[in-house]
Amino acid sequence: MQPTANGDGFGQLLAFADDGKLIGAFSDDPRIVDPRGLGVDPVDGLLFVNSGSNRILALDRCGRVVRATKIVDGLNPGGGNFGPDGRYCVGLRSERTIMAFAPRLDTAGEYVLPPNVVPFPRGFAFGQDGTLFLATGIGPSREGDNTILAFDSGRRILPSWRVSDPDLSPLDLAIAPNGNVVASSEYPFGAEDAVTTIREYDRADGHLVRILTPRSPAGLQKPRGLRFGSRGRLYCVARDGIVAFNFETGEYLDAVVWLPGLYGQAVIFFPD
Repeated sequence: MQPTANGDGFGQLLAFADDGKLIGAFSDDPRIVDPRGLGVDPVDGLLFVNSGSNRILALDRCGRVVRATKIVDGLNPGGGNFGPDGRYCVGLRSERTIMAFAPRLDTAGEYVLPPNVVPFPRGFAFGQDGTLFLATGIGPSREGDNTILAFDSGRRILPSWRVSDPDLSPLDLAIAPNGNVVASSEYPFGAEDAVTTIREYDRADGHLVRILTPRSPAGLQKPRGLRFGSRGRLYCVARDGIVAFNFETGEYLDAVVWLPGLYGQAVIFFPD
């Protein structure tokens, strides 16, 4: 697993063994600064990293950078996911939208949605039919709103899909094996007594299906990146570690990684 960290965290791309033991920095390339989003190319098997240095980098299994964009002024990337057309898509924090890059990273990016489509993007993913789900939350300057939007294959908003959940403040989004939308949430965002949860929404109309919670609030502080792993497990990187749930039953499985000082932003599985 490869969680990233920013803020007052480690500012590195970290690697962990299957048992949760810290291996160390996955790469020492100086272009990796304040890493924020991760994706694995399904064709070439490379690990794509969104760097706070306004670059996107592709690494091999030895941690060597084999592809990279030039510095993209104003990129300010957030999370990343591969789209149905094979391009690597990146959330843009400053431009409030999503941009797609060819997997070779040798051409300029193209907007998937118009700039300023939401007040502050907080994660996105593509459904099994190509629907694009985009979480919009609260930004560092307290701007934003709390909901999830759906866009069809023509990237028109789907009014029939609507999330009405007053206790949602999304921080990342993933598509579950059953096709439903899953979001990590901290509500109210940034509050000392914020309630942290994982929330599941129906893929057809966006109604709240269920809420997954840890045994204690300390188990899910500052939740961020979500990924599904093997055996139907859902992983969420958070403050000081990575927690897991049995998604089918909703059971909290405890922390699989514990690293005080970690301020994880994304997690992914990248085999040797």
